[in-house]
Amino acid sequence: MAKAAKEKKSKAKIAEQTTAQDGPNWPILALAIMGLIVSGYLTYSAWTLQQLALCTEGSACDVVLSSKWSKLFGMPTSFWGFLTYALLAAIAWNKRTAAQWKAAFLLSIFGVLYSAYLTAISLFVLEAACPYCLISLGLMTATFAVVLFQKPAQMTGFSWGPWLAKSAAPALIVVVALHLHYAGYWGTTARPEDPWIRALTSHLTQIDAKFYGAFWCPACTQQKEMFGSSVDRVPYIECSPGGQRAPVAQACRDARIDSYPTWLINGQRYSGVQPLESLAQFSNFKHDGGTR
Repeated sequence: MAKAAKEKKSKAKIAEQTTAQDGPNWPILALAIMGLIVSGYLTYSAWTLQQLALCTEGSACDVVLSSKWSKLFGMPTSFWGFLTYALLAAIAWNKRTAAQWKAAFLLSIFGVLYSAYLTAISLFVLEAACPYCLISLGLMTATFAVVLFQKPAQMTGFSWGPWLAKSAAPALIVVVALHLHYAGYWGTTARPEDPWIRALTSHLTQIDAKFYGAFWCPACTQQKEMFGSSVDRVPYIECSPGGQRAPVAQACRDARIDSYPTWLINGQRYSGVQPLESLAQFSNFKHDGGTR
């Protein structure tokens, strides 16, 4: 009897480990690749400050991607989506097993809950919609649906109640914790960009203005802080990439920079920390929304 029970358990374990198909999980892999393309494009655009296709300045898409929910722990939210899709692709590349299904379920259910949360924020808080975000929500929802459909027929000791308690509940708790992070109850979140400051930085870049500084310069830090969440858009040139004792960057030598910070705007040189209103005046900046 003991031997028969042992053999039965062994056969059940073998059945649980493999399915009829040992190759990649093509449906999940295809959805993950599409997600990588969308999230990768969003991340690349965020890092290079390039305007997204069909997402003009001031549009609903721009409102969403300029909000504090567009970043998480200092990185574009799309970057974390890219990692999630990459993990799903890696899981889908292996042969189908119970362990693979469980991993795909955990990732996809978290992805659906987090994407649904961000979509709700965009629609009901920001009152705007980002087509790229909606596409990602659709891909993650489709992935979760496929995962549910592909549940292995034989899984030793599996029961939906305990499994959901171990998977869906923790995923929901993480999403709630992230909401509290965005709300400012723990950690720090990026503030939404000020439209006037953002427009000013875009104008300075368009007229080829330059802000020369050094990372160790307190005045340069003070100048950068004035731009708030738009600081990454500032046409900044680091003059001391190797430290205080290293040679000055060639671009700064060519511009004959001898103090930090220094601005070059429309052929004129301005040294020291400059108020944003002064930069607007020096650069002849005029914003449709008026002055600050």
